[in-house]
Amino acid sequence: MIEGTPGILLVLDGWGHAEPGPANAISAAETPWLDHLLTTCPKVLAEASGTAVGLLPGTVGNSEIGHMVIGAGRPVPYDSVLVQEEISTGRLRSNETLTPVLTRLAATGRSLHLIGLCSDGMIHASVHHLQELLRAAAQFSVPAVHIHAVTDGRDVANGTAAAYLGLAEAYAAEAGVGSVATVTGRGYALDKSGDLRLTEQAALAVMDGKGEVIGEPQEALELTQRGDEWVPPSVVTDSTGRPVGLVEEGDAILFTNFRSDRIQQLADYLHDHLAGRGVTFLSLAQYDTRASIPPLVHRADAGGGLAAQLAAHGVRSVRIAEAEKFEHVTYYLNGRDATPIPVEEHVKISGDGAPDYTVRPAMNIDKVAEAVIAAASRDDVPLVVANLANIDVVGHTGHFDATRRATEHTDGAVESICRAARAAGRWVLLVGDHGNAEKMLIDAAGGASRPYGGHTTHPVPAVLVPADGQVVRQPTAPATLADIAPSVLSLLGLDPAPAMTGRPLW
Repeated sequence: MIEGTPGILLVLDGWGHAEPGPANAISAAETPWLDHLLTTCPKVLAEASGTAVGLLPGTVGNSEIGHMVIGAGRPVPYDSVLVQEEISTGRLRSNETLTPVLTRLAATGRSLHLIGLCSDGMIHASVHHLQELLRAAAQFSVPAVHIHAVTDGRDVANGTAAAYLGLAEAYAAEAGVGSVATVTGRGYALDKSGDLRLTEQAALAVMDGKGEVIGEPQEALELTQRGDEWVPPSVVTDSTGRPVGLVEEGDAILFTNFRSDRIQQLADYLHDHLAGRGVTFLSLAQYDTRASIPPLVHRADAGGGLAAQLAAHGVRSVRIAEAEKFEHVTYYLNGRDATPIPVEEHVKISGDGAPDYTVRPAMNIDKVAEAVIAAASRDDVPLVVANLANIDVVGHTGHFDATRRATEHTDGAVESICRAARAAGRWVLLVGDHGNAEKMLIDAAGGASRPYGGHTTHPVPAVLVPADGQVVRQPTAPATLADIAPSVLSLLGLDPAPAMTGRPLW
């Protein structure tokens, strides 16, 4: 089946590299095992952001593109890049999917609703894309555009929502059309836990004007006790108390996130409840919704990578992750392909509800480690792939001490997995998918610093723990995440897939 050595690919989510300092929760943690590996094993720093992985220059990496590139073995033009190309060339205003809808709205006097994350974190969306969409609406004389702003506080620093709402309003004023109609925190609008109660609250604000009543968009920010992420669904009303942006018969909704996973639950909910009103649905980029929502920009092909090569050689793999990152080691690692593969087994680790990660930074890492060790003990599984989510998921809270403790829990799990791998005659390849917890402070006004839970452009470590007796070379820089799949295949004794442009590091 394979001529090389079986192994474990272990993605440490959010494990970036930076010099020790007051912002670095990773270096502040007690991590004797990771420190040992970094000083004794073959290693290299791999680029995980910007053009190296298919993003715009200087754009922070993220879990979706990170796992796609790890699996594809090549940079994959990300949806944000493809959207920006359409904007930069002017093609978006003549988009064959968008223009008929705008023409109809102008002819019938109906409204356009823009729904999406209002920040420039470039993980799920960019507020700057609103500028071109509003210009397009003005060009086609759409009579009214209602912006349903989702506040962030996760991909960007908490406390910045006011500035982003102001920017959205400025873009509307510049275009001469549009206003903010609702304001809702991403904890409600972009829920991914399957809690439809949260989604429903966000949807009711958009559909029926039900929520906290405000006179101006900024007033919504005064209603939250938990930061920008948890601004309660709030509805802007006019002087008579009527919501200014209700979805009416014949209107159109355009979802402005370029990344699908966080917004698709809301998109499906709204489609289920509004399709009967004759509402047209569009999305800026291609979504993985139950409903068929036409995209303005189609995604790049990420197939022909690690999963395809393993399947072609009949090599069985087991994919393991907590619910928060399960799609990343399955769907995204497989090139955004949900087609079942006979030689793959999937193990989704679920906990008891959604924990407060600052209180429980261990998450369910013990169960993940147990599942990895169990799979690694099997002779019929040459490759185990797992994601350790703690550093990233807890890092997003912006809570330094909780993230430090999450890193320490990760260190313990890595030690258990590596010891079991050695007993089973396996190598372990550890790699981050993007930076996060190595930078948890950001400069604020007046020279002060504020907590930061977003991603970074820092490189990530890639470390190989060889199996007993396995002779491997020290990898040479430069390296990127595109080199990981060729390395895994090489260690298994397989050739890279033809589509791969990365190189084996070991």
